Amino acid sequence: MLVELPDYPWDAMTPYVAKAKAHPGGALDLSIGSPVDPTPQVVRDALAQATDSHAYPTTVGTPALREAIVAWYARRRGVTGLSVDNVLPTIGSKEFVAWLPFMLRLGPGDVVVHPTAAYPTYDIGARMAETTPFASDDPAEWPDETKLVWLNSPGNPDGQVLDSAQLTARVERARELGAYIVGDECYAELGWTGRWSEERIPSLLDPHVTGGDLSGILTAYSLSKQSNLAGYRAAFVAGDAELIAQLLNIRKHAGMMLPGPVQAAMVAALNDDAHVAAQKELYRARRNVLLPALNSAGYRIDHSDAGLYLWVTEGVDAWASIDKLASLGIIAGPGVFYGDFYPQHVRLSLTASDAHIAEAARRLHSV
Repeated sequence: MLVELPDYPWDAMTPYVAKAKAHPGGALDLSIGSPVDPTPQVVRDALAQATDSHAYPTTVGTPALREAIVAWYARRRGVTGLSVDNVLPTIGSKEFVAWLPFMLRLGPGDVVVHPTAAYPTYDIGARMAETTPFASDDPAEWPDETKLVWLNSPGNPDGQVLDSAQLTARVERARELGAYIVGDECYAELGWTGRWSEERIPSLLDPHVTGGDLSGILTAYSLSKQSNLAGYRAAFVAGDAELIAQLLNIRKHAGMMLPGPVQAAMVAALNDDAHVAAQKELYRARRNVLLPALNSAGYRIDHSDAGLYLWVTEGVDAWASIDKLASLGIIAGPGVFYGDFYPQHVRLSLTASDAHIAEAARRLHSV
């Protein structure tokens, strides 16, 4: 019998989207973080040159791709000591998040922990495997039945960053419980404020966090945001080589393989840091326009130290804020889509064009 899942939450936004579209100036969609900027030319060229892809691709990834992932972790994330046996490409990161509890053979009676403000797929993946999702940011609360812990740093929707000491404490607690621990780090290149404006956002795989022992630890990363490759479904996981081997075997049987041209494009993206830096500056500029406009309209910015979103509240029910924004032609995401703990928060994305961000700021300033 198939597990019954809740309705897709964004369907509840239909009347508010309609209201926003009725605005005389048109709707400005700051809800879902889908990139709007061009895919870098270096990546498009690599894809084009790889279109003669007549043979089946390998699930494990080409040697060039695996080596590029290992080199990227060392260069960009400060994670040394990995080999090609520690990495595996995935078809985007969402499918990995959704299917991991099932692939780890978890089931009824097992608990999957995720953040209180969380990407909904952590919860959905737990339910698909018939495990119990448990929202908690405090390792002391994690129950004895915990078998998988999801971390998300920088966080979606709230942009919180866990420092090395916080990551270490979570690894230690997961190991006490005999649980796997997985870091979703898809926004790690996008630090904005405080120490993260200058320091590298730490990885769960950092030797200072793991003590040099990767057992039971994985991280997930996507090129969707840093390289505008959402349409390519280009992502990968890294960590415990034994776990990677188990996941690889399952994925081989299931035919979960990245197209050959996409693998070639990923190599180009991973080897080129210039386009990532340029994209970050685009998002920084948009953030610098939108944030003060939200403040002027009476919204408080919470956390949002990194990532692609502003996590805001005006101290009222989120749906009232969503309606108010829709009356300005602005579409945002209600905090209740990210768990039950933030009924007064709203998430706004920086993944809109410069013109749309500027117009959204103008409308907010006019309130």
